[in-house]
Amino acid sequence: MKGADTGRSTELRLLASWAERELEDASAPEILRWAVDTFGDGFCVTSSMEDAVVAHLASRVRPGVDVVFLDTGYHFPETIGTRDAVEAVMDVNVITLTPRRSVAEQDAEHGPKLHDRDPDLCCALRKVQPLEEGLTAYDAWATGLRRDESPTRANTPVVGWDEKRRKVKVSPIARWTRADVNAYVAEHGVLTNPLLMDGYPSVGCAPCTRRVLEGEDARAGRWAGRSKTECGLHE
Repeated sequence: MKGADTGRSTELRLLASWAERELEDASAPEILRWAVDTFGDGFCVTSSMEDAVVAHLASRVRPGVDVVFLDTGYHFPETIGTRDAVEAVMDVNVITLTPRRSVAEQDAEHGPKLHDRDPDLCCALRKVQPLEEGLTAYDAWATGLRRDESPTRANTPVVGWDEKRRKVKVSPIARWTRADVNAYVAEHGVLTNPLLMDGYPSVGCAPCTRRVLEGEDARAGRWAGRSKTECGLHE
């Protein structure tokens, strides 16, 4: 079985390398069409419910597509409301993943407010581990990463290889700008998190997200005052 798994991973990695080159200039719908045609039920969209742009794009290519959401237990109420609205009005299958331990159970084991004392461990327990377990049924997953969001995301490929999870990682709007996202939202009436209109251009867990000041990049409000810039899902 291990040899078969290794062979499958090699096949997927080579496929991702090919697609990275061939689809760099493709449109977001074309990238998603390739992913759906290639992976079928082995493909899903992940969404933080900052907005539903990638979920909407994917639903137009594959109605009923799986949309995976991580409920960390620390989300803003607006984020949970966006998740519920997406589930109610869009032609998608929302799958909510939760950590192994509730916030209360984590507090009992590691002490209260782990996010303040060790945000990397908190993210690992409440985001990274649940996603890795939730993606086991898929060969490929889509994200809403964009190159203009921060310097750490400037080289995001439209299709890449997720070495940690041994999956193909699809970022169909990697080349889009915030203006492109806003235009798509306006044209199609796509659901967005209300916090985007309240000074939060990037929405994460409530304890680790603040409003962004004028002149800061879109992700400056995440783990403000720390060297941490990513939760570990995209590292």
